[in-house]
Amino acid sequence: AGRLKAAGDRLYSAACGGIGFESGENSLSIMESRRRVLSGMRPTGKLHLGHYGNVRTWARLQQEYECYFFVADWHALTTHYESEMDLEQNALDMVIDWLAAGVNPSLATLFVQSQVPEHAELHLLLSMITPLGWLERVPSYKDQQEQLKEQDLATYGFLGYPLLQSADILAYRAGVVPVGADQVAHVELTREVARRFNHLYGGEQGFRENAEAAAARMGKKLAKLYVELRRAYQEQGDGDALERARILVREQPNLSLADRERLMGYLEGDAKVILPEPQALLTPIPKMPGLDGRKMSKSYGNTLALRDPPELIEKKILTMQTDPARVRRSDPGDPDKCPVWQFHQIYSDGVQQAWVREGCSSAGIGCVDCKRPIIDSIQGELRPLQLKASEYEQDLPLVRNILKEGNARAREEARATLDEVREVMGLRYR
Repeated sequence: AGRLKAAGDRLYSAACGGIGFESGENSLSIMESRRRVLSGMRPTGKLHLGHYGNVRTWARLQQEYECYFFVADWHALTTHYESEMDLEQNALDMVIDWLAAGVNPSLATLFVQSQVPEHAELHLLLSMITPLGWLERVPSYKDQQEQLKEQDLATYGFLGYPLLQSADILAYRAGVVPVGADQVAHVELTREVARRFNHLYGGEQGFRENAEAAAARMGKKLAKLYVELRRAYQEQGDGDALERARILVREQPNLSLADRERLMGYLEGDAKVILPEPQALLTPIPKMPGLDGRKMSKSYGNTLALRDPPELIEKKILTMQTDPARVRRSDPGDPDKCPVWQFHQIYSDGVQQAWVREGCSSAGIGCVDCKRPIIDSIQGELRPLQLKASEYEQDLPLVRNILKEGNARAREEARATLDEVREVMGLRYR
């Protein structure tokens, strides 16, 4: 028991820019800020085991990073705009599961995307500079059109949803985005958009002279090192030199924020960094099989919900299909053809897996014998989560207040970013 939880807690390390910005009283200082994480989920209601690894990853990240986790309700409309969804109830159900699984509103900011309209404004402004071809080449654009053929996805919203994701990230100038391997392309698009924005709007008169003066303020020795690292990157493409130069700039406490931005931009070109480029944080979460062996998904009707009562979990697993060749108890089976075996690969240790494989292959154990340990493991793992979820279910005003406070904090941060974006785009009217 707990192997899925442990897998969700294990994270691969990734380099993070950690660049901070100041905007009025709500400043995000380079030296003082923890690295910032942004992640979200579409509101589909109560979560199932397929989501659990992601939420456990969030619970781990909030201990090490400054985290913003949001209900992506606008994203839900990009593919299901015709569906009758109770988005508010779905959001509440989903957030209850987040809280029950260990996401702590005192450590992370939880909010609803549509309650922070700055996401939409930044999406609009970024759409002015984003080439159409960048969106059309995102792998998920054609993939989802193939998978969701029954839905009309020939909409502007569906084409532009990767850019909305970019706006979600850049609104908080997040340095880290936890994703699976299939979502790395979305983070790369965000990096390209940020790079293009900085190139177009990060220029200033006398930028080169100002950047060189800023380098000199680091002191003679460090200024020389900065110049050498910049040259190594620009002339030889040395990525390690670029990262070392970024770290050098971030660690200088005597530089103003404007100087840091100039020096960061001067490393790669001739513009200040207004929107930092995020890094993808790969999260190695095992793919949770559904009750029929396919990916666990509500659309397949093959899920185990995190709040399914113990008797329902038992019923669902006991009625799972097994190796179709094993008709009678005395027939030997092949674990590799049985969906239950996929659960053992997640929940069982090596000894128990060996017992299952031997017992199934020799007909030494029956299918019910094979399923019992899985039932016990899942019920045991979900019991404390369900107790916490029940408490939140009985206090919905508390859940709504958590989101209300999170919405306010998120909007304050996003507004600071938009103030600077409007300024450099010439949209600050006085």
